[in-house]
Amino acid sequence: MANTTAPLLPATNRLLQEIGERLRLARLRRRLQAKQVAERAGMTTMTLRAIERGSPGVTIGAYVSVMQVLQLERGLSTLAQDDPLGRQLQDKAIESPLKPRRPPSGSVSTPTIAGKKHEPTTSHENSYSNAVSSEDLVKLLKFAPAQDSRVGSQGKQHVHRRRPRKTTS
Repeated sequence: MANTTAPLLPATNRLLQEIGERLRLARLRRRLQAKQVAERAGMTTMTLRAIERGSPGVTIGAYVSVMQVLQLERGLSTLAQDDPLGRQLQDKAIESPLKPRRPPSGSVSTPTIAGKKHEPTTSHENSYSNAVSSEDLVKLLKFAPAQDSRVGSQGKQHVHRRRPRKTTS
């Protein structure tokens, strides 16, 4: 059973048909037979015909193989090179920061730092006020015992081995 894809919009179908026609014309300009191009691209002539018709059921890899045989693969580098919609979405996400996370249920709503209550602020400038300084991190790392997740409590390295499957006779 063949894999099915979502139906394409009519404009996209026309675009595929145009690409297929361009590939067919490129093959004819090079005076290559369909059988020759199909063999060089590693496909059947029926698949090549489907590509030249612009069939959406043919994989993009098959299209690229034909382009490679016809020495047209350089044109792929411009595919999705300019992405105005993606850029707009990216810029919009930068302009509107993410919503602050809620504290987990059951946690204290007002955190304390060094015995002082710390009230959360909404301004962006003070969002790092409860951050740990790099000097404090260095001190913590110096005194923290080195632990290897592969070493057990008795100093032996854990080795995970699969049990052999039980076969039923």
